[in-house]
Amino acid sequence: MRKTLIALMFAAALPTVAMAMPEGGGPMGGPEGGQHWGGHQMHGKGPYSKLDLSREQREQIRKLIGGQMHARKELVQQYLQKLSPADQQALKDQMAAGRQKTQADIRAVLKPDQQKTFDAIQKKQAERRAEWAEFKAWKAQQPQKAQ
Repeated sequence: MRKTLIALMFAAALPTVAMAMPEGGGPMGGPEGGQHWGGHQMHGKGPYSKLDLSREQREQIRKLIGGQMHARKELVQQYLQKLSPADQQALKDQMAAGRQKTQADIRAVLKPDQQKTFDAIQKKQAERRAEWAEFKAWKAQQPQKAQ
């Protein structure tokens, strides 16, 4: 059980790390710094950097990796549903606290002008999450109305 919870927390933390990656040009966040694989930048040191892949091959590999990530997310959800409701809520609360701490730590590293931009990004993401939750709630009610 403990290993499952650790694996779930690790899998849930990956999107937070991915969101923390900067956007824009340069060595940390643009196309000039390296190749993109499934939304992550490899900086020419990734496992596929020495293969001299064509654009089509890179796209196919990106789709394969994306499919793997989607399957992993479904697997995590499958195991999460096996937990008791109390354990599910405890895990979600723990993951939310970890995300909030990471966001606060990231913000502390930034300069004041970067913090303003970061806050705007966080606000926009919160709005999108709220819209998505509203849509999921609406969608869940649709079959009930049809019956």
